[in-house]
Amino acid sequence: MSGATGGAGSFRALGESEAYRGPLVSVVRGRFAAPDGTVFEREVVRHPGAVVVVPMVGPTVALLVRQYRAAVGAELLELPAGKRDVAGEPTEVTAERELVEEVGRRPGNLELLARFYNSPGFCDEHTWLYLATELTEVPSDRQGLEEQAMTVEEVRLGDLGRLVRSGELRDAKTIVGLSLAAERLGT
Repeated sequence: MSGATGGAGSFRALGESEAYRGPLVSVVRGRFAAPDGTVFEREVVRHPGAVVVVPMVGPTVALLVRQYRAAVGAELLELPAGKRDVAGEPTEVTAERELVEEVGRRPGNLELLARFYNSPGFCDEHTWLYLATELTEVPSDRQGLEEQAMTVEEVRLGDLGRLVRSGELRDAKTIVGLSLAAERLGT
């Protein structure tokens, strides 16, 4: 656990105990000290991290996937993404692997646009966001039941605001990714 500095002093991590371990995440009870010495506890979800890819099939069109998400009980329109579940695998390799698996494209060029925490109020999931261009079509290799049923859709970067306001795009990593891609590409 790493401590963070704050305005009046430093918060310190004192330790943690595991409450649950699953195949993807674990939940720990962490003990922390506030700058004034007050000790408090928080439940924290430990996650291996993820990559998200903005695959561009033209200067203004990205490929997204529509897939079922059990946590929200609905299909969501999202950028291709996946967890960092191969020990030691560079994030660029994970990004390329996920792009091939989900949309059947291999990038000729990958550019890191950002790194961010998805929900730092309770989870340490750290995401690497890539822009993928110069795509080549390859056979997809979908994993899992949700991926087997997903569809691939084209979305124009210029439609981002409308899609967010209408509720068609509700996934934060997709909104961040498309926004940064539009900025980077000047669209």
